[in-house]
Amino acid sequence: MTEIKAATEAAHDAGPEFSTPAGDATALAAAPAGAPTGAGAPVVRRSRGEWLHFAIRNKKVVGGLGVLLGILAIGVIAPLFLQYGPRERGVGPRNGAPSADHWFGTTTFGEDVFTQVAYGIRATFLVAALAAAVAALIGMTIGFVAGYVGGIIDEILMVITNIVLVLPVFVVLIVITSYLGINNIPTQALIIGVFAWPWVARAVRAQTFSLRARDYVDLARLTGVRPLSIIRKEIAPNMASYLVMVFILLFAGAVLFAAALDFLGLGPREGMSLGLMLQLATEWGALQLGIWWWFIPPGAIITMITGAAYVTNVGLDEVFNPKLRET
Repeated sequence: MTEIKAATEAAHDAGPEFSTPAGDATALAAAPAGAPTGAGAPVVRRSRGEWLHFAIRNKKVVGGLGVLLGILAIGVIAPLFLQYGPRERGVGPRNGAPSADHWFGTTTFGEDVFTQVAYGIRATFLVAALAAAVAALIGMTIGFVAGYVGGIIDEILMVITNIVLVLPVFVVLIVITSYLGINNIPTQALIIGVFAWPWVARAVRAQTFSLRARDYVDLARLTGVRPLSIIRKEIAPNMASYLVMVFILLFAGAVLFAAALDFLGLGPREGMSLGLMLQLATEWGALQLGIWWWFIPPGAIITMITGAAYVTNVGLDEVFNPKLRET
């Protein structure tokens, strides 16, 4: 038994380089554009120092993360110093253009647009992060279990996954939010996350199929290690880079879903989000009145967040995958 354990540790430390099996062409078909798949799957078991070395030299990673962190800093820090609330009226002139007192101008009700943007960024990041976490938890759990256990369990889980996958998600979200009435961020994040996981489950399942046949997994199984422990200690760590990129894609998608629901008036209306800003600007005729400073900032920031997230994802794919890596 001691020899088996030693062999397990040696195989584990050697670290495989894996990719999705070429024959499983449909496993990742549902992944969104930009998802790391097939030959683009990240090479694992590299040292953190090596990854960091290439990451800080990758312009896409540095630029994308710089934009995301800069926008996040505005949403976290700015509200601490602002003297107005996002829905506080009469703090400035009605429909006031950008000025030294109101950097992004004011709305029809004299609300400060910069204040709304700052609070909107905070709410948008929060709902997107929570929704991505929910979707990642569901998708990765189903993917790991289906890929490792296989058999009838795999078939049942994939049937459930395929059912959710073929649903018109946005239409379903509209119906559900209209019926339930979303009045807080956690509820909105939960609803988005519950319908955003199927492609994650299929992608993780395909990678797990590849890894479960590795020698170090077989040796761990022979030592009597429980399946959940094997998944947690042997398989998941070898997919860490892949899972990071999956989370980034989920985050970007959740930003767009949340903004769309808010724009349709189906999100929380007590606070302020970027999508709600667009909805209010449209409702009160900002476009027709030429109040461009009311709707351009939130729209531009939504675009910047999602664009930076996708650019970061592409850059990380280049960092983790030696075939794409820029030396």
